[in-house]
Amino acid sequence: MPEPTVRAGLAADYFQTYSVVGLLAVLGVLFVAVAFGAGRLLRPVVPTPEKLLTYECGVDPVGEGWAHTQVRYYVYAFLYVIFAVDSIFLFPWATVFAAPGYGATTLVEMFIFLGFLAVGLLYAYRKGVLTWT
Repeated sequence: MPEPTVRAGLAADYFQTYSVVGLLAVLGVLFVAVAFGAGRLLRPVVPTPEKLLTYECGVDPVGEGWAHTQVRYYVYAFLYVIFAVDSIFLFPWATVFAAPGYGATTLVEMFIFLGFLAVGLLYAYRKGVLTWT
């Protein structure tokens, strides 16, 4: 077991590295606060009735603000996530698969992963999303 003076020196070095991280965090927060404060002081404030209206893509707001969204758009988003995750996972898998000693393990992992994706695609197919109507 190291002597108490050695342990105190190690603890001081350990906390000194965290003090640098803390100092950088404080400087980052201070930088953001100064930027927001300068923006608030320098911007012109001239409120008009037109500026206080809700902006909706260049069209004057008409009617109620509540709109219904079709559920099928969520299913399309779900399909996008399936294919995006699949493509992101396939590239690193292909590089690890070629490494010696990892072939069988990564092959099993990939088939498990593709099984989960197949369940997602089967769900989309059963819901009729994959048909062009």
